[in-house]
Parts: sequence; structure tokens; C-alpha cells
Amino acid sequence: MHRYLTALCLMSVLLLMTALAIGFVQNPASASERAEAAATRVLPALTRDLDALDAGPGQPVFLRIFKRESELELWVQPRAQGELKLFRTYPICAWSGRLGPKTREGDRQAPEGIYSIRRGQLNPRSQFHLSFNLGYPNAYERAQGWTGSALMVHGACVSIGCYAMTDPAIEEIYTLVDAALRAGQSAVPVHALPFRMDHSSNNEDGGAHTELWTSLAEIDADFDQRRQMPRVAVSAAGYRLLD
Repeated sequence: MHRYLTALCLMSVLLLMTALAIGFVQNPASASERAEAAATRVLPALTRDLDALDAGPGQPVFLRIFKRESELELWVQPRAQGELKLFRTYPICAWSGRLGPKTREGDRQAPEGIYSIRRGQLNPRSQFHLSFNLGYPNAYERAQGWTGSALMVHGACVSIGCYAMTDPAIEEIYTLVDAALRAGQSAVPVHALPFRMDHSSNNEDGGAHTELWTSLAEIDADFDQRRQMPRVAVSAAGYRLLD
């Protein structure tokens, strides 16, 4: 029995060494160090600029993506509560496909919809510097039979279905999302919209996407009016405002 257990241990060690050699296992410390190094670079300027809005790293945040305009907005909740404040508008370096939601694996479409980012969706090990998974397909998208996986906001400025940022931009975004989740925000909402909707989908012929775009426009109009942290129920039936 002793020889059998010894052989098993030796086999486990050999398997682990092989996995490390070919990159299947990554060092968690090195992954953590990458995110920590990014935070060290960007936090001084972020802290200074957030202070002007009566906010700081760790305050709740909200992201809005506008596909056609190639822009990502980061909104922050001030310490005194009240309306969210626009902190920065980042240019999206690259996105793939065209206007309209992602509907199938391999279509190279960047998704459009309502998503929530929790701690488990952050990826400091990303091959695209830093990233977080949008959580596509959500409950509504699954009900439509839409398929896809690993749809991210990430760095490296290259996209085959994700929203790609420059590395300096993703370092700021990732750091503030991470800080908000660490400080107690249960999930960071992300609204990925086809374009700046002017509170109506009538400024663009949605075709098959008209119902989806109308729903997104109503949610976006509510935020533009109230500037409160969005609360949206996502179900097989679609998107519904909770406030």
C-alpha cells in the first residue's frame, strides 16, 4: 500500500510539473501581481481625479458601452450618494461584427444587452492583459437560443467578439471595477448598447432587433433621467426595470 501511495504521489508531481511546463497551470501569485502592478500605476491619478467628484476607488461603479460610437463610459457613485457622476469616457480600441446582438458562437459579434460583473468574472490572467467576462449569454439570450462564450472587455486592442481597450484604459477600468467589488458592491452593471439611443430606437432601423433595441432604449432613458444605479431584472422574458 505504501509503495502504491508513493507511486501515486510521484505521478501527481510529474503531472503537475508537466502542466506547469506547457502552461496549463498558472501561478496565482503572478496573476495577482499583474493586477496589483496595474493598480499601483493608475491609482494615484484615479484617486486624484475621483476626489474631484467626491468619490474614490471602492465607490460603486457602472459601465455603459456604445458600440457604434466605440465608447465606454465609467460612472461612479459619490460618497454623498445622490446621482451617479460620469468619471471618464474611454475610446473602445476595437470591436468586431456590426450593429446587432451576438446570436451564435463564432459569429464574431460583440454582444448587446444588460450584464452584471461579479468577482468571479474578473480575469487577471487574461492573455489580453486584464479582462472581465460580461456573462454572455444572460438569461434572456439563453431563452432566445443564442450561443457564445468568453465575451469580454479586455486590453490588447484586438477583438473577435469582445470589446477591446488599450492596456492603459483596461488598467483603469479593471482597477475601479475590482475596487468596487472588493468594497462591497455585489455586482457592477454593464449596459452594452448598439449606439447612443436618444431615448428611442427610431433613429435606426432595427429590423429584427427592434424589440431588443426598444427595450434597451427605455432602460437607457431611465438612467439618463434619474442617474441612479441601474436595477434591471434579466429573465427569459426580457429586461425589466425594478425601480
